[in-house]
Amino acid sequence: MHKVGIVGDKDTILGFLALGIDIFPAYEPDEIKKTIQSLVEKEYAIIYITERASLLAKETISRYKDFQLPAIIVIPGIEGNLGIGMNEVRESAKRAIGADILFKE
Repeated sequence: MHKVGIVGDKDTILGFLALGIDIFPAYEPDEIKKTIQSLVEKEYAIIYITERASLLAKETISRYKDFQLPAIIVIPGIEGNLGIGMNEVRESAKRAIGADILFKE
């Protein structure tokens, strides 16, 4: 079975334990980057990351953007939606299809 983990602030990710998702609280840029790299090495198939945490680890996340696994998915944090996750979905669709069919600018 594939492993699923989530990285971000503890207040946001704690509820994911009930879904059987491994949680990894991380706050500082180096801590977030090391956590992502560790999850990749441990062959996690899906890594959710809060929007705030993704801002602190952009370079690390971009390394895995075109890999089939792990899928790194940006989700809103406890402070609300910043629009980063939706922008990631939009950019992925544009790369895959070659056009912006989701949000037609």
